[in-house]
Amino acid sequence: MSCSDQGPRRAVSFALLLPLLLAAQPVATDSYLPALPEIARDLGSASSSLTVFVLAFGVAQLVCGPLADRFGRRPVLLTGLACYTVAAAGCALAGSADALVAWRAVQGAAMASILVCARAAVRDLYPAHEGPHVMAHGLRGLGIVALVGPIAGAWGVQTAGWRWVLAAMGVYSLTLLALCWRTFGETRQVAARPAPVLASVSTGGMRQVFASPSFRAWTALTATTYGGIFCFLLLSPMVYVDLFGLSPALYGWIPAGGSLVYILSITWCRRLLSQRGPVRTVQLGASLSLLGPCIQIAGCVLAPTSPVPLLVGHAVYALGNGIHQPCGQAGAVGDLPPQLAGRAVSFSGFVMMCVAFCAGQLAAGFVDPTMRHGAWPMVLPMALAGVVLVMIAFVWLPRLYPVRAAETICRGC
Repeated sequence: MSCSDQGPRRAVSFALLLPLLLAAQPVATDSYLPALPEIARDLGSASSSLTVFVLAFGVAQLVCGPLADRFGRRPVLLTGLACYTVAAAGCALAGSADALVAWRAVQGAAMASILVCARAAVRDLYPAHEGPHVMAHGLRGLGIVALVGPIAGAWGVQTAGWRWVLAAMGVYSLTLLALCWRTFGETRQVAARPAPVLASVSTGGMRQVFASPSFRAWTALTATTYGGIFCFLLLSPMVYVDLFGLSPALYGWIPAGGSLVYILSITWCRRLLSQRGPVRTVQLGASLSLLGPCIQIAGCVLAPTSPVPLLVGHAVYALGNGIHQPCGQAGAVGDLPPQLAGRAVSFSGFVMMCVAFCAGQLAAGFVDPTMRHGAWPMVLPMALAGVVLVMIAFVWLPRLYPVRAAETICRGC
């Protein structure tokens, strides 16, 4: 089936499917957060299952992107959803920390194919200037799932145990597999002479993608903002549950509240793109991304026993993240031809996950059961991310998109 077959109808149906596909990530991460303390008590380790999940997600994208370009989005997507379902069942039945880590690695790799195909299909079906708006719509749906996920996960942990939370991930992916089997048609635009898969990974495909200045800049933006958020995802259960003594159910409302702010920010982003253009929009987002950690630092210094400044700072940072993600994810592939969309998405996602993994591993090294460093291991990486985001938004991107060009893009949106 060619990309042009029933194009308008497929675009409409995909716009409805996109949020559900992107939501596979918060289903696997946000709903998992409230279970981390209980998993650590039962199996002796928990944080490594999250960091390995992220590493597998990043590395697998290097393969999933070229596969999607070579064989099509549909077969890669359906295979990923099937593997995601099996891995969720394996996690629920894991009898040791090593088994849980292994199954979470499989789940992370499977999730890579889902998100790569979803993001590549956006480039297949929509022109470049519509990409940020479409991604904002999809990420808003992701944010809704991320809002419900921690609350549902906390409720599941307290009523049924952490294994049932992982089993619920399999139910979600199995339902999505059936839906995609019936409604998701092939969107890939076939190149005249497709390159071999391995060659596209190691040589020409990588050179073509990384030669794009816009790809490098927007990828740096998404990787940096997600690196800060990942440090929050990884360390906030220990900070709020172990340091401040919150129950898992009460903690579940914290990432849920951040997701609510994220949803509002994405909705705001769509309006900002039409009024200000992408560069000025992310400059506002970068300012918020730096302001949030500054509030947290002030709280750590002036009120170290209160979680309120940390919560306020996280909400402000989440506002910036909701602006950066749709702009960055669409901008990374916007100037590249559709035939390279899968590879561009995969390389962008790989960089993003590598940054998150390295930042998370470094920050987690400063956390011990006594929490003697307080909230600093969570706060300082977010502050560093804010500084880098300001440099990207106010120095790097304006060189690629001068004010006049940005206004032209704005009018096109």
